[in-house]
Amino acid sequence: MKIIIVGAGEVGYNIANRLASENKRVIVIDKDEKAIKRLSENLDVQTVTASGSNPGVLIEAGIKKADILLAVTDSDEVNLVACLMTNLISPETKKLARVRNSDFDPYHNSLKKDHPQIDTLINPETEVVNTIRKLMKVPGAVDVGNFVDGQVKYVGIRVHSDSPMAGMELIDFPARFGEDSPLIAAIIRENKVIVPRGSDKIIHRDLIYFVCETRKLEKNLERFGIRKQPIRNVLIVGGGRIGERLAKSLEDDAIKVKIIESDISRCEYLSIQMKKTVILHGDGSDQKLFLEENAGQSDAVICVTNDDETNILVSLLAKNLGVKNTITRIGKTSYFPLLPTIGIEKVVSPRLSAISSILQDVRKGKVLSDISIFCEKGEFIEAIAIEASMIINKPLKKIKFPNGSLLVCIIRDMQIIIPSGASKIKSGDRIILFAIKAAIKKLEKMLTVKLGFF
Repeated sequence: MKIIIVGAGEVGYNIANRLASENKRVIVIDKDEKAIKRLSENLDVQTVTASGSNPGVLIEAGIKKADILLAVTDSDEVNLVACLMTNLISPETKKLARVRNSDFDPYHNSLKKDHPQIDTLINPETEVVNTIRKLMKVPGAVDVGNFVDGQVKYVGIRVHSDSPMAGMELIDFPARFGEDSPLIAAIIRENKVIVPRGSDKIIHRDLIYFVCETRKLEKNLERFGIRKQPIRNVLIVGGGRIGERLAKSLEDDAIKVKIIESDISRCEYLSIQMKKTVILHGDGSDQKLFLEENAGQSDAVICVTNDDETNILVSLLAKNLGVKNTITRIGKTSYFPLLPTIGIEKVVSPRLSAISSILQDVRKGKVLSDISIFCEKGEFIEAIAIEASMIINKPLKKIKFPNGSLLVCIIRDMQIIIPSGASKIKSGDRIILFAIKAAIKKLEKMLTVKLGFF
């Protein structure tokens, strides 16, 4: 598979790194010499120092034989022009563009249906807001995501010493909880991802990812000792695009919102845009301001400034004031393993959101969704099994999936099946798999040959 990436910034660099590690042929175009140098010195990819919106540059890079174009520069306009030129030169090439400006939102459908016929428009900020809303609906969770149009959820939960599941072996789950037992897809322990087996035991401080039907979520959360609590008032620190989108979304659900923003001109803009949200001018890390605004009484404090250090500091301040539900925007993935040690569990990342959206389209065949977790060390993959598959109508216990991968769910005729060793996959089933990063390459190779949906 040949993929051309326009843009060598953080998103371009990391998606190139990911795809190159999976033996994809990757070419990256960017006119920033420093960005290209960093990429060429660290990754096994081809590079071109030029503008990716230039048709001559695209032709020279081999756009006519490219399977996919990823336009992920920091400029929406450059990304759109790159897709426009690609559609003129190579209409068969799949086009993905990162478009962040909300002014383009009303035109997304037209940009897909009409020229330049972009296959997928990616707005990481919108995805981050969606992630924040999901986390708010399950306050006790560290991570939450949907499959099958919201009928199935995966949830990440930190296991505490008083959890009913602490100390249990997975093999004992069915006897303890019956048919409604949650399927444990992954255990994160000491910054390592474990694809569990029946003999594995859940211990204190594990981060557990489980999969269940959405209608059974509340019951399963109670098994972990977690009860859902409604969120009625929220403090947002950072009034940028993410903060603005989030506040508007919360207003629609009649949640009381305050925004703290340090830029006075941005405050003036937000005061015009918002209906009921209270706009406060000030430094979000100012403890005096926090006390004056009774921040400790907030059901949730959400830190989404463009500065990681500020977001971390404010989240810690909020926790110190007694706020149980904090959500922190982080750009630098190098911080991720360190954050749980200081009590910051709920983290959102525009870059990781963009990468998950991109991977969904890069995977071959009938992949419906592809979600990365834990700094991209693991992936949930939702796909459709086809008749040509060698695993059709075979008991799962007789199928050898690659080490580090696990079939976690089968969806058939709108029925959710948490599989056992005797379960069989039928043609047309939706299936959800989990795999660690090291197993993705082997899984893709196996499924390309045997399943045909990659």
